[in-house]
Amino acid sequence: MTQWSELLLIDKPYGITSFDVIRRLRRIYSNTHGGAKAPKLGHAGTLDPLATGLMLLGVGAGTKKLAELVKLDKEYIAEVRFGESRSTGDMEGEILDEYAVIETAEQLRQKVSATIATFTGIHTLPVSAYSAIKVDGVPMYKRAREAEITNDTIINIPMRQMTVHEVELLEVLVDDDRAVATVRFLVASGTYVRSLAEELGRTLGYPACLQNLRRTKVGKYDISTAYQITDLQ
Repeated sequence: MTQWSELLLIDKPYGITSFDVIRRLRRIYSNTHGGAKAPKLGHAGTLDPLATGLMLLGVGAGTKKLAELVKLDKEYIAEVRFGESRSTGDMEGEILDEYAVIETAEQLRQKVSATIATFTGIHTLPVSAYSAIKVDGVPMYKRAREAEITNDTIINIPMRQMTVHEVELLEVLVDDDRAVATVRFLVASGTYVRSLAEELGRTLGYPACLQNLRRTKVGKYDISTAYQITDLQ
């Protein structure tokens, strides 16, 4: 596969949007092709700015394949933070609720292990108020940002069926009155890991949010074969 083939695998860095990736690639293409306009670019699944990892980019005719690629299962490595919930479901938002974690790392590991053993299957859960899902044609995150400014309450948060194929506990760390469980999730398309993190906390009796999230696989495609954006320069 050449760097600018019809399907381009990119390791999205922390702190930028998925569309920022496309903007940067357009600029890089132009710079490395004598000022030529970049071909059409699109991606098969958004990653939040605070998430990193695998993005599948369609280039030119490859954009026609994106509708199928977006339906593929996805694997994530999630750091679930217990002891606080946040308005965005991740570390970007304001703290909504706090509760000290009192177990040791080993005690919590046993509790998390027992709980995630029940997590495979279909769940009906609320999506994050800061997701890209549209309600009446308006993305949820835009409604949430407006509500922040006007101090309104966010209503009509949609529920979605989310499917977990595999779940594996990798590590549990406890520091002061907070804890972090690193969990591998293999999920169907349309599953929101922020929602799974919050549900895991609720099941354990703790407010919870995502501390970090990394997408490692999309279908048969693996992060190990992805380019860094700087590789293309």
